[in-house]
Amino acid sequence: MPSMLRSRKVAIGLLLLLVLVLVALLGPLIAPHSPDWQANRSSGLPLGPSGAHWLGTDQQQHDLFSRLLAGGRDTLLISFLAGALANVLSVLVGVTAGFLGGVADEVLSALTNIFLALPGLLILMVIMKPLPPEDTSNPLLIGSVIALTAWAWGARVLRAQTMAMRSQDYVESARVIGERTWRIILFEVVPNLLPILASAFIFTVIYGIGTYTALAWLGVISPASVTWGTVLNEAQGSGAAINGYWWWYLPPALAVALVGIALALINFGIDEVTNPRLASARTGRRDRVRFTLGLTPVLRSAGQVPAADGGQAGPEGSASETTTKSEPGAGPAPHRMEAQP
Repeated sequence: MPSMLRSRKVAIGLLLLLVLVLVALLGPLIAPHSPDWQANRSSGLPLGPSGAHWLGTDQQQHDLFSRLLAGGRDTLLISFLAGALANVLSVLVGVTAGFLGGVADEVLSALTNIFLALPGLLILMVIMKPLPPEDTSNPLLIGSVIALTAWAWGARVLRAQTMAMRSQDYVESARVIGERTWRIILFEVVPNLLPILASAFIFTVIYGIGTYTALAWLGVISPASVTWGTVLNEAQGSGAAINGYWWWYLPPALAVALVGIALALINFGIDEVTNPRLASARTGRRDRVRFTLGLTPVLRSAGQVPAADGGQAGPEGSASETTTKSEPGAGPAPHRMEAQP
């Protein structure tokens, strides 16, 4: 984690995301008015930004700055909830299919391919349109429905990585000593997939915020829920873009874009830190980037000195490294030899 924080992209993305999350959490408390407050009930003309209304008003004389602050909470909550649930489904389907193989792999892979082929936004509209308004304003329900259309991509990637890992020596050692399948998956395979899980989670959150905003903009979400998407829907219905009421639609659109930019920066930064090729291209060095993931400690043999080509040379000068993986209570595992480039 400290190495990731040294990445400028990760630091900027985290700072921007932290500001947006704080605004979303504290927005309803610091807003000058409630979302339903009206400045004037007799006028139907939107007012431009002023000292009294920083972002102007809409056609119903609602204070748009207050609605912007209040609309971020549900938007971010649903997006992060969809990302978390989609990640859980991706691990259950993708890692299980890649590790077990055989008939289980064929069935789960076919299920993944079906969900990959389905048009997600169209399916969500078909599912949510018949629901009553109180259900389309329920963050838990909406986040769960969005997660159902967002897990397949992550499952495909995790399956491929798990298939490459299931023949590793530490997995074979766990099988030999009689560890159960679920424990091997949880404590040997999943910890080594954490960088991919982090990237998949961020990608799914970006997908979730875009999808939820699109559903609200298309009128599928209940208008009673004040979110960035419903404000955009009201602006579209009143012809704000045609009439030049930029203060009505531009701030919520920028808020959605800033969340996406922050998450994308974090994703790019994590990819640079965890991918040795990108790290060496960025720094101009050939240093190898190593990470110790999982619960099993890795012990490196003593007496190694740096080789001339940047690898690790043993006492005899051979470019090799001996690592020993041991697990508490299970005794030492076999030695693993990793060739250095």
